[in-house]
Amino acid sequence: MKDVFSLKSIGISPKKTYRNLSPAQLYAKAIRYDSGAIISDKGALVLLSGEKTGRSPNDKRIVQDEATQEDIWWGDINIPMDAATFRINRQRAIDYFNTRTRVYVVDGFAGWDPEHQIKIRVICTRPYHALFMHNMMIRPTEAELANFGEPDYTIYNAGEFTANQYTSFMKTKTSIDLSFEEKEFVILGTEYAGEMKKGIFSIMNYIMPKKDILSMHCSANEGKEGDVSLFFGLSGTGKTTLSADSERFLIGDDEHCWTDTGIFNIEGGCYAKAIDLTEEKEPEIYRAIKFGTVLENVVCDPSTHAVDYTDTSITQNTRAAYPIEFIDQIKLPCVGNNPKNIIFLTCDAFGVLPPVAKLTAEQAMYHFVSGYTAKIAGTEMGITEPQATFSACFGAAFMVWHPFKYAELLAQKIEATSANVWLVNTGWIGGGTNEGNRISLANTRAIIDAIHDGSLANAPYEDLAVFDFKIPSSCPNVPSEVLNPSRFWKNEDKYWETAHLLGKLFRENFQQFEIEGRMSIAQYGPKLKA
Repeated sequence: MKDVFSLKSIGISPKKTYRNLSPAQLYAKAIRYDSGAIISDKGALVLLSGEKTGRSPNDKRIVQDEATQEDIWWGDINIPMDAATFRINRQRAIDYFNTRTRVYVVDGFAGWDPEHQIKIRVICTRPYHALFMHNMMIRPTEAELANFGEPDYTIYNAGEFTANQYTSFMKTKTSIDLSFEEKEFVILGTEYAGEMKKGIFSIMNYIMPKKDILSMHCSANEGKEGDVSLFFGLSGTGKTTLSADSERFLIGDDEHCWTDTGIFNIEGGCYAKAIDLTEEKEPEIYRAIKFGTVLENVVCDPSTHAVDYTDTSITQNTRAAYPIEFIDQIKLPCVGNNPKNIIFLTCDAFGVLPPVAKLTAEQAMYHFVSGYTAKIAGTEMGITEPQATFSACFGAAFMVWHPFKYAELLAQKIEATSANVWLVNTGWIGGGTNEGNRISLANTRAIIDAIHDGSLANAPYEDLAVFDFKIPSSCPNVPSEVLNPSRFWKNEDKYWETAHLLGKLFRENFQQFEIEGRMSIAQYGPKLKA
């Protein structure tokens, strides 16, 4: 195979540079050069991501300069660094590439809407990373690749090489750095492939709102009548699972943008959690795992190469990355109309929130800014059991502007389209994680079906105190006793005590936003007794 591409203009000159290899070619490279790579009995490429099996949010940095000083939501999520340190880390990545025999380049697009699409170039050293991004970006045609030109943003993935902990701003051997001025993203000290896809999301989360386009951490699908639903939620709440619906067409499973005319998927693939995956529970995802799919950190039988999706000895954050075309029913191109239903998915570890509630527009803004859920074990390094958390816009780790920037855009979109907004709890009922049970996927799917067919909007409703929710007293194919959490607990007094505790946590969290004070929506949160 010839070295047919050059990166000399940016100082990278390995012995061989391969650009946009096919999945078959990347399989061959991975089996030969990627330590531990095997092919599963279903044809997927199985690899290990190394020491890091989840994102490293505490190691993410953004260059603070004149262009971004007033834009970025600086703090624990968007940690500032200076341009000089960024250039040091970029040079460290370049120096590492120049020690390698082989470097892989993947050119692709972010955003299915041609008017708002950006060009991304990924430079990496592991065939696994190249195949992962081949799957996750929008793949160019031969003609588009021939005329690709210079990228809008470049990702330098030198994750096999560590950051220098004696460099300014570096606290660990991992550093994930983004410069909007240079339009570059540098990864050092982590081989977890998800850092690349979330890096692109962070880029889109900055540049799209500048155009009054709402970037969203959500999945989306479309019914046969063209009705679009959005599913907001953090990893583990069900975005991928619930949007992969045999009766609807998948637009995308994780990242979208909402313009004045409709929505578009940012990505060209899906990144699904694989823990406890079965064909019975998640047939669309299960069938997508075949030749071309990347399986991360799963355990295979040494003789048959059959995957044991229940084995979490490496991590609970096992993943499958595949092109969106591997899902049986998809919408191509991955664009859709203005949404009819907006669904906030939350995994309530307290067991307080109802399986479903219909929100007013004001409640929608409150719960969007709050972004309550529970971090699921394995999603981030160090998380070994569910933990209650608040993540603004259901994705604060990836938001670059202040949450009100996105919230105000969402409010404008809801007002313009009259979309219905729902809160759906995919977490615990009948008690917290120690006493209750996680709501069944079958019940959640039935609730989603009732939202889509309109029956839930027309159901009888009752009030649920503290959070002031309107909850249905009946839903097709869901036991009525499940719908009201206060009556599903063995001890109703304990339920109300826990509900007030959770309500207090909501209030305490929201104080940080009220101080900023561009929206007076705290009154639409929990109503607590004096």
